[in-house]
Amino acid sequence: MAGHIQDRWYKTEVGPDGKTSKVKTERYGSGMRYRARYVGPDGTEKSRSFPDRQKRLAEQWLTQTEADMARGQYIDPRAARITFQQYAENWMTHAPDPNTQASMESQLRLHAFPYLGSRPLGSFQPAHIRGWVRQLQENGIRGSYARTIYSNVRAALSAAVDDGHLPRNPCAARSVRPPTVDSKRVVPWTAERVFAVRAGMPERYQAMVDLGGGCGLRQGEILGIAVDAIDFASGMLHVVQQLKLSRSKRVFAPPKGGKLRDVPLPGPVADALRDHMERFPPVEITLPWKVADGPPVTKRLIFTGPRGGHVWRTSLNEEAWKRALASAGVIPERKPGESYAESRENGMHALRHFYASVLLDAGENIKALAEYLGHSDPGLTLRVYAHLMPSSQERTRKAVASVFDHQRRTPWSEPTAAGSV
Repeated sequence: MAGHIQDRWYKTEVGPDGKTSKVKTERYGSGMRYRARYVGPDGTEKSRSFPDRQKRLAEQWLTQTEADMARGQYIDPRAARITFQQYAENWMTHAPDPNTQASMESQLRLHAFPYLGSRPLGSFQPAHIRGWVRQLQENGIRGSYARTIYSNVRAALSAAVDDGHLPRNPCAARSVRPPTVDSKRVVPWTAERVFAVRAGMPERYQAMVDLGGGCGLRQGEILGIAVDAIDFASGMLHVVQQLKLSRSKRVFAPPKGGKLRDVPLPGPVADALRDHMERFPPVEITLPWKVADGPPVTKRLIFTGPRGGHVWRTSLNEEAWKRALASAGVIPERKPGESYAESRENGMHALRHFYASVLLDAGENIKALAEYLGHSDPGLTLRVYAHLMPSSQERTRKAVASVFDHQRRTPWSEPTAAGSV
């Protein structure tokens, strides 16, 4: 055993005759009796105290500590005493994207720190995570939002493991289950609904529906589309930016996930954009790039408000989009003095679902659809839209029926004797 156990109640003295004996110290009978001491990997001495009659426990702890060092699983007690909030606040400063950092700060401050923040990292057990997940549900935090918060906590604890603050991530235990997300199947709009909603939009915003339903753009990408993103000659749309919030300030930023992409521009959508730009000429808008204090960038935006400024989603959704939904019979008309009913499944994102359903029905493959939608992983596209793909059974029925129908229209040739079976 490289370390040793110090008995604080007794000390060894050498008598006049040269013999050693144990004598009581001034601390005899008070305080912790045994002190297990060892030298850590960093070369400094560390210790832990134990009460009277627990020398065997002190020896076991010291043996376990030395075994952990030999296996590379040692955790410095000082590192283990750092609280989750102290560690996570520093960990978040290394987020690659300031907007992601701001989002994580808000989520952890509101929903993780009040429950887990003061707990020392070295004391974490799976039970603490199970209790916290249950608390989220009791507080009404559910679905994909709860799953995102959980993922951030798990990522912070994984980093803490890498940095030597705790031996293993409690979120990785089999008994820990992340918040559940209801797997609702996407039900795409019909073409009739898309065009009914388009007709209900103010004229200066109608081409937004064409871009969403005809090119699969997200709302922020539609609001941030600029003149130089449209290539009428090649029939392509270059999706290179969006309009979004960074710490409550509007900015231009790359598309979600930083994934730039080129999307085919169908003829009718191109015609709608040409007509729109003739009636509502593009306007130069200057905003910070990517973050609130980023460098200013000027773009000639396709869609602007009646006063010439950029269009923001909050006012667009309430004043134009929901009114169009109501006029198309998607949601009820609002009563005087009240707001429109909430209908998250019928937001502008429904246009992307329509776009995906049209492409899949036409036989487009998942990989191409993922590229056009800006998904980094075709597996995500498959999970969301697999049920919209024509089934193999239906393809089989159509293929065989086609052959049989063709043969029924063509007289059968009589088999020869040699060719009969």
